Amino acid sequence: MGMFTSQICGLIDSYGGRDVLMEALCQSAKLVAGYQAKRNPDLAQRCATVSSKISAARSTLRLIDDLPVIQYTLEYGLGDDEPDRITAVLGVMSNAVDVLFYPIETICWLAEHKVLDVRNKAVWSYVSSIFSVLSAYLSLVRTLRTFSQNQDKLNRQDAVSLARISLDLVHAVSILPRGYLWSGKLSTLQLGAIGTLSAGLGIYQILASRKLNH
Repeated sequence: MGMFTSQICGLIDSYGGRDVLMEALCQSAKLVAGYQAKRNPDLAQRCATVSSKISAARSTLRLIDDLPVIQYTLEYGLGDDEPDRITAVLGVMSNAVDVLFYPIETICWLAEHKVLDVRNKAVWSYVSSIFSVLSAYLSLVRTLRTFSQNQDKLNRQDAVSLARISLDLVHAVSILPRGYLWSGKLSTLQLGAIGTLSAGLGIYQILASRKLNH
């Protein structure tokens, strides 16, 4: 019990750990909401509210992510340290998408809380969702490219990383407006399951990485 508590506290102490833990709570609540939708509608509604509130809290915390993303992008530059130009181009494209995504999400947040008077809020929300999908897609392609070049060096952590990025892409597409690929076709239960599994893998990645570094 003491070790488990220590690991959870370790997650909370770091921004990335806290975010993935909040994601796990958010998606778990959504999973329960989907499962209880017909069995216990009142409980399902309460869990959906919890999921929504935690998701909103994560969005608020992401308002301070702009500067770290810009710093990483500047340090990455044109990807001169990458093994080939294709990987470098994918890295530059991924960074460009992330740099654009956060200001757009900030505008959506300000509009939602009526700080800014933004016309066509739905359009901004749609653009934000598109950039979220592009980010997940480029991360997946970039990871697959790296894996193809290091097939003899792949380990369990690499497999977990690929699985998580794939789940994130499935989840990102599913919340786009209806009509795009499988968007709108997954139930709340399925979305919660995908999100919970992704967050669980994220927690595993952090804990495993810390264990290796000790």
